[in-house]
Amino acid sequence: MTQHADLPSEQLPTVVRDFLAAHIVRDADTASKVLTEDVVAVDQGETVRGRDQVHAFLRDAGSEFEYTTEQIGARRVDETHFVATVRLEGTFPGGTAELDYRFTLRDDRIAEIVIANHEA
Repeated sequence: MTQHADLPSEQLPTVVRDFLAAHIVRDADTASKVLTEDVVAVDQGETVRGRDQVHAFLRDAGSEFEYTTEQIGARRVDETHFVATVRLEGTFPGGTAELDYRFTLRDDRIAEIVIANHEA
């Protein structure tokens, strides 16, 4: 049974909090430390696989723009699935975006990240 429980951000699993904290300040090295070796990341339909490729993706994604990132929501779907909603504001087309980062955890690490437009 799927649960959709809103959470205070501090109640997200530590690996998710650590990833988001590093990702917000664009620290791909630290963000990558909480990923499984076989992690899969999907962003707007583009899929990358493996820690090294995801690290490169995290390092380079959005590098042509200036933007700020703020976490504005979090929820628990079930024991291994969590969603964090972030708002981006910057010089990219449209200037503002809200994205859902959907995390799948395995063995206290992030095994999958799916980044998509926020579901209202």
